[in-house]
This record gives sequence, structure tokens and C-alpha cells, in this order.
Amino acid sequence: QVQLVESGGGLVQAGGSLRLSCAASGRTFSSYAMGWFRQAPGKEREFVAHMRWGGGSTWYTDSVKGRFTASRDNAKNTVYLQMNSLKPEDTAVYYCAAKHDYYYVGPPREYDFWGQGTQVTVSL
Repeated sequence: QVQLVESGGGLVQAGGSLRLSCAASGRTFSSYAMGWFRQAPGKEREFVAHMRWGGGSTWYTDSVKGRFTASRDNAKNTVYLQMNSLKPEDTAVYYCAAKHDYYYVGPPREYDFWGQGTQVTVSL
């Protein structure tokens, strides 16, 4: 069974940066789509970013474009979300997700596996 473990969250002041990590275990991930989501207090879960493990374009929701960057380290089976110029409205629990056997450029509608999340809090 594929397991995803997020880390790297914490408390940061507005304008600061954090890098989230999502470590994956199970099997090869070359055909996987990887997604980042977040859920703020009182809000629904929100799509943040998408990337294909094997390469291709990365997609971001409009509110984070130019500030967040998704990347991967194949040797470590880990994907990252570099978050710069953080704002208080970025405060949320951040989740990574994966979908197997996915070969399309854009983000999938459903995901097969989810991590437990890591808290990001951005203060004024």
C-alpha cells in the first residue's frame, strides 16, 4: 500500500517561506500524478498544485501562482512544495495526494492516496 507522509509545516510570519515535503513509499512512482491540497479552518479542501512524477507541466491554483513551486527528488521518493511570500490566508493544513497510472498533463479529478497533513500557520 502506498503511504504518503507530509512534513515541514510550522509557524512563519507573513512574507516568509516554508518548504513542505511529501515522502512516498510503496512502489515506483514514475506514472503517478502528485497533488498538493490545503484545508483552512471553516473552509473546504482546496487544490493547490499538481505535477506528474515522470515530468511535464506543473499546475497551480491562481492564488499561489508565482509564490509556490512544486518539485521532486526521484532518488528520495519525495515531492516538495516550496512556499514563498506567505500570506495569512495561506494558513491551512496541507496534504499531498497521489494517483497511480496517470499520463495526462492536467490534474486528475480523483486521487488514490492521501497523506495525513501538516499544519502551516502564517502570522501577521
